[in-house]
Amino acid sequence: MLLYSLLICGFCVFYSSAIYNNNPGPKYPPTKGEVWPKPQYQKLERYYFTVNTSAFKIKATNHTCPILAKAIERYSFIMRNTFNLDLNRKPKTSRHRLPRETNSEDPYYQGLLKELDIELISPCEEYPYFNMDESYELTISTTAKLLSSSIWGILRGLESWSHLLYLTDDKDGVSIDICVNRTHIADFPRYAHRGLLLDTGRHFISMSNILKTLDAMAMNKLNVFHWHIVDDQSFPYQSEKFPDLSGKGAFDPSLVYTKDDIARVVQYATERGIRVLPEFDVPGHTRSWGEAFPNVLTECFSDGKVVGVGPMNPTVNTTYKLFQELMEEVQEWFPDKYFHIGGDEVQFDCWESNPDLQQYMKDHHMTATQLHALFMKNVIPLLGNNTKPIVWQEVFDVGVPLSSDTIIHVWKNGWVEEMVKILKAGHRLIFSASWYLDHLKTGGDWEDMYMADPRLMVNLVDDTAPLDNIVGGEACMWGEVVDDTNVINRVWPRTSAAAERLWSAGLASNSLERNVRLSILDKARHRIEEHACRMRRRAINAQPPNGPGFCVGAKLF
Repeated sequence: MLLYSLLICGFCVFYSSAIYNNNPGPKYPPTKGEVWPKPQYQKLERYYFTVNTSAFKIKATNHTCPILAKAIERYSFIMRNTFNLDLNRKPKTSRHRLPRETNSEDPYYQGLLKELDIELISPCEEYPYFNMDESYELTISTTAKLLSSSIWGILRGLESWSHLLYLTDDKDGVSIDICVNRTHIADFPRYAHRGLLLDTGRHFISMSNILKTLDAMAMNKLNVFHWHIVDDQSFPYQSEKFPDLSGKGAFDPSLVYTKDDIARVVQYATERGIRVLPEFDVPGHTRSWGEAFPNVLTECFSDGKVVGVGPMNPTVNTTYKLFQELMEEVQEWFPDKYFHIGGDEVQFDCWESNPDLQQYMKDHHMTATQLHALFMKNVIPLLGNNTKPIVWQEVFDVGVPLSSDTIIHVWKNGWVEEMVKILKAGHRLIFSASWYLDHLKTGGDWEDMYMADPRLMVNLVDDTAPLDNIVGGEACMWGEVVDDTNVINRVWPRTSAAAERLWSAGLASNSLERNVRLSILDKARHRIEEHACRMRRRAINAQPPNGPGFCVGAKLF
């Protein structure tokens, strides 16, 4: 009894000290001027310059185009407005220190940096595309220069430039400098496909939040907006060829995306170097199609009675005719050469309950799994010769013959073994299994996402697998429990963790060791604290990533 009492008292003392042993200030003080995602190579020096953002010039010295002109205008605006603090103090813009030669106060101060020169080596391309060149070099010295062979690399370099700027500490209570350190960056992405899936079929997401999502993606160097535009619950895509699809299938006539809306999203994304990848998931997730075209869905039976509808009916020509004609329109509106055709979570028990499909499978000696394979084999060619399919992993699993151009999207448990099988079969894949944003934990779950490296996972299991065929990945924001009220802060900065893993150098094999993992995460915690605040200063309502902290100058919308 005495021992028990002593243990209880000891626990109380420990618990009490844990409660009150909290130091003042943020849990993880933010870094200053750190780029996210981390560049492949960066030489950062202590020497620094001050920047007068109201007078600073960004100039194109070689090729230019509307995308570049708008980018210069956009990043000039970002520079002028990011550090507008909602306080009775302003960054110094008129009384900068003297250059280093006559400044004995601080030997690291290099003077006032006045402009950034952009050298775009090749003419601009019209649209971003898979495996485009996003490499760039950025040098901050007595002159500042951004160099890239492509407009997409220039966009990534401009974003890095905006991250390098930081505020000095407010030591006297009234004056702050905007600074940038002497730096050289040589950067490029590790993976070609770096995406975010946004589901607008389960909750309608407004155009303003879609555009804000694209802004946040650009801040994190993501380059694929995977638009899961329709699902069972609603059909918000407003087709001109089949207006009843949204007329009867949308939640409300006002909750639709028009042709002009889609054109705006594509243009906005293009200006930020982001592809727009549409997904119309078939044959499952299609019940909203049936509001206008009930004959394309399968009736589900129980005890001889119809109890609802399920996946598309793969045995009738009307299904394929509707799909083909709709896809012809959709592909006119979305210029990307890839199209996500879905293929996941097919309700086999519905097909197996339907008397007509039972007879069809009996006549053709087929199972429901083989019927799924038949459907996908029939619909993929309907995309046409100029479009390459992306499919969820179930399409590979059921044995559909897939061309070498097809990309397989991995999302289910057992993902490492699945990736090995796909790679051994000679296919390319993108990975999402560790980056499902609708899976929530109490705080800090970005850390698990940060430590998920698909190529490392595979290499640890099978070092003969062709790792280059893992071409990228996506964070997935499914829409069951998000809408306009919470979608932005549910996605950010958690997706920033996946973004860095997809852009930056891969994790070493010893990163699974506890001490190494803790060291990696400790550095990232301070950097993501700065990055989340940076996003909030640019009107992206990123949630706190770590715990107690602050963000001066956040713009809440």
